[in-house]
Amino acid sequence: MKMASRANGTPDGELMVVSADGLRGQPAGADYPSLREALEQWDSAEPRLRALAAQAEQAEQGEPLDHATLLAPLPRTWQWLDASAFQTHADLMQVAFGHDPIEHDKPLMYQGMSHTFLAPHQSVPFVSEDGGIDFEGEFAVVTDHVPMGTPADRTLGHVKLVLLLNDWSLRSLAVPEMKTGFGWVQAKPACSAAPLAVTPDALGDDWQDGRVCLDLLVDWNGQRFGAANGREMAFGFHDLIAHAAATRDLAPGTIIGSGTVANAAYAQVGSSCISERRAIEIIADGRPATAFMRFGDRVRMEALDAAGQSIFGAMDQAVARA
Repeated sequence: MKMASRANGTPDGELMVVSADGLRGQPAGADYPSLREALEQWDSAEPRLRALAAQAEQAEQGEPLDHATLLAPLPRTWQWLDASAFQTHADLMQVAFGHDPIEHDKPLMYQGMSHTFLAPHQSVPFVSEDGGIDFEGEFAVVTDHVPMGTPADRTLGHVKLVLLLNDWSLRSLAVPEMKTGFGWVQAKPACSAAPLAVTPDALGDDWQDGRVCLDLLVDWNGQRFGAANGREMAFGFHDLIAHAAATRDLAPGTIIGSGTVANAAYAQVGSSCISERRAIEIIADGRPATAFMRFGDRVRMEALDAAGQSIFGAMDQAVARA
């Protein structure tokens, strides 16, 4: 099952149940006006939404879906927790930032802003190019209520939706904030989200061991930049959820990110963020050659299944002056 949020003048948008090909949709109706509200009553909402999904598959019932009208699936939610679950990314970022390896046996995770997730086709505003504007392609899951202390072997049942995100970053601000020991605020503006949220069963064999085993296609100014696959997470989403819920309940609608998707074979598949490319250049040549984004630059992200169908729809956004 796939879902989207259509702009209707409200902060959460109108919940739409979407056909498998992403071309048609059915409004969920007054009982479930938004995805946020549906997640808060998922046990009762899911059967009704799946019935609408079946209707959306019928050309005579589902209405054409204009992706230009779609917001992020969750334009706002209760909590956004982002991990760094790809060891290749962690290793390259140590080079990019020039810091020592972080010794740990638990997932790395921080809490970011959750009151805004940007629409997949809107321009993304930044105050200045001097912040080191970078994109970060990643997969994420959305949970229902997860009780405190839920072990990893029981968390995947709490995954209700899977998302594709661009976790925008300001790299020039990241290192000073890291050195404070408190975490990121200025270096992490609002994320963007691809238009379609999908249930794990809709991924079929591409959902394995708590991992999204799809290539994340990243194009920067019309040129392929990366196609890393989500299978190489050092910690699966089941581990990330258990880590997040170790000492707290997770509210319905909590989003947990994988961190930037990265593969050990980065020389062949490319990268999902500019900082990784710069780290690779530092390793090869002693200095970075690739600049960060400028106003007017565009980045596009998408994930395709084996048949070439877009799973989450595409994000295609320009960087703009605020």
